[in-house]
Amino acid sequence: MRVGIRRELEARSFDQTLVRWILRFAGNPNISVRLWNGDEFQIADGNPVACMEIHDRGVLFELMRSPSIGFGECYSQGRIEIDGNFRAFMVELTAGVTKRRRRSHYGPKLRSLIHAARVNSLALSRHNVHHHYDLGNDFYKLWLDDRMVYTCAYFEDSEKTLEEAQVSKLDHVCRKLQLQPGQKVVEAGCGWGALAMHMAEHYGVDVIAYNNSHEQVRYARERAAAAGLERQVTFVEDDYRTISERCDVFVSVGMLEHVGLANYRTLGALIDRCLAPDGIGLIHSIGRSHPAPPDKWILKRIFPGGHVPSLGEMAAIFEPYQFTVLDIENLRPHYAKTCAAWLENYDRVADRVVDMYDETFARMWRLYLAGSSAAFETGTMQLYQVVFAPQDNNSLPMTRAHQYPGSH
Repeated sequence: MRVGIRRELEARSFDQTLVRWILRFAGNPNISVRLWNGDEFQIADGNPVACMEIHDRGVLFELMRSPSIGFGECYSQGRIEIDGNFRAFMVELTAGVTKRRRRSHYGPKLRSLIHAARVNSLALSRHNVHHHYDLGNDFYKLWLDDRMVYTCAYFEDSEKTLEEAQVSKLDHVCRKLQLQPGQKVVEAGCGWGALAMHMAEHYGVDVIAYNNSHEQVRYARERAAAAGLERQVTFVEDDYRTISERCDVFVSVGMLEHVGLANYRTLGALIDRCLAPDGIGLIHSIGRSHPAPPDKWILKRIFPGGHVPSLGEMAAIFEPYQFTVLDIENLRPHYAKTCAAWLENYDRVADRVVDMYDETFARMWRLYLAGSSAAFETGTMQLYQVVFAPQDNNSLPMTRAHQYPGSH
């Protein structure tokens, strides 16, 4: 009996040692941990924002083996539960991890690993897009806005609804591009077509938009036909690398994250071939404040083949072709708010997501949305809009007043 008690105490001490190590590795977040046997403790001072419930000892070893994949998989499987505000928990956890990583610099060896990442070939890119965007339009309709805009909204007014803020984003992009009736616009990676149709309907331009996702292109064509815009907007189901049209304006919103670092020069060369000498372009992308490898769980379950660039890495698109960078805006707080709104919408329809797929899938996407909002709130992720033009384009305005009408 005494041997059994001693072994139990030793096991509990070992479990708690593992938990403390995991929490230190995560930057000592202000959370508590409750084990399967009822033991609960924390190592940070103050009232914990939430409690992470661990349902079996195997979770600890999964977290030790690979913190990102271990947490993602175990939460998705229901082996980890969060008692309390899930988004607040993710903010606290993300802030702790980010702070710890900030103290360890990414050296030349890690940067070389980033640059040696697998090249996204045409076939692989199509597979990666299918994995994320062809889950079914009905799934995304459950929690996106009516226009199905799946990129950062622009909250000019903090009281704006998600729907209103997405329209504001579309106009914000169009103003930056200084669109004029009759211009030809090429869009690379058009989602469900909201920006292309907005540009055509409200700014009188002709748009040819490229996208690898069959489901998105099918939906976009149907929406354009219903709106009577099929003569102004052409949706092409193909990879951005097949673009050959000359254009006055080049725009890409939310595609660069899927291009892969090795293809940035290819993208820059394409823009250089297509964009008129007096043209203008805009690339809108999730970014980082420094180079870093992709999150392993996100890469495995959400965005295979993805890479989130730093501004320095994005320069590989512009510098080899001597584009002039005109404006860089960081919309990070706007994306934190956007993802929080998506999460709120998603939580209202979570039961329907379970019915469409299963519990594991529903939990996986809830984690992705909450984690994304936390990443933008803590500064782990940024959101860059970069406006650029050929270096000898002298037809550009002298100020940014066109971006903010009514501000003067």
